[in-house]
Amino acid sequence: MEQLVNLVMEKTGLPEEAATQAVDIVLSFIKEKLPEPLAGQVEGLLGDGGEEGGIGGALKGMLGG
Repeated sequence: MEQLVNLVMEKTGLPEEAATQAVDIVLSFIKEKLPEPLAGQVEGLLGDGGEEGGIGGALKGMLGG
């Protein structure tokens, strides 16, 4: 999740605390909307997969980072 928070900070200029709160809000929303089997996998996407791994790496690529 640290990668995702860093990406939000980089792209928005938000301080770390605000970026962390934004990420938490969005992830909670996503988990709430997904069916249970998929909602449980959201945490797995946030695992540390190296610089280009996990959801942070995927989002970085999508946002042109």
